[in-house]
Amino acid sequence: MFSVPLTEDAQLRPLEPWQAAEFLAHMDRARATVDPWIPWAGVSTDLASARATLQRYADLAARDAGRLFGIWLDGTLVGGTMFVAFDATAGSCEIGCWLEPAGQGRGLVTRAVRVLIDHAVHTRGIHRVEWRCRTDNTASSAVARRVGMRLDGVLRESTPYRGVRHDLQVWSLLAPEAQQHRP
Repeated sequence: MFSVPLTEDAQLRPLEPWQAAEFLAHMDRARATVDPWIPWAGVSTDLASARATLQRYADLAARDAGRLFGIWLDGTLVGGTMFVAFDATAGSCEIGCWLEPAGQGRGLVTRAVRVLIDHAVHTRGIHRVEWRCRTDNTASSAVARRVGMRLDGVLRESTPYRGVRHDLQVWSLLAPEAQQHRP
């Protein structure tokens, strides 16, 4: 298993189905904070559903179409980042993230996202890295800015959440721009 240090007390590691109990405990702490932004937070409510969420990403990883990574702070899972979608043939991917309150304000997500961008662009040859977030998710759009992404536009009322449609920002970083933001 690999681990990428983010700080002296935080690491980025793969998050896999065998870690479902730890993931569920984390979701129980994080759900109120991340549910509006991460679609699977509200459905990972017991061991079976938590395992199913992790298995979905394991299946994506097996097809080279996505991957899930956890962020551990002092040995406790506090958040993560993921390739929501990954298409090496088309040269594009989408990155997302989440974080419970215990991990906030430390730059962990920004560092983790930079690791994923570096891997996607410099190891896998991805040309376009996307980031999508609701317009009211200011923390997420701030991460996109910090890693050097540009706002491409807004998809109006494209994302439903609890019966209300929300606007979605689309951010991107192109391979030539990524060199300036390497970790």
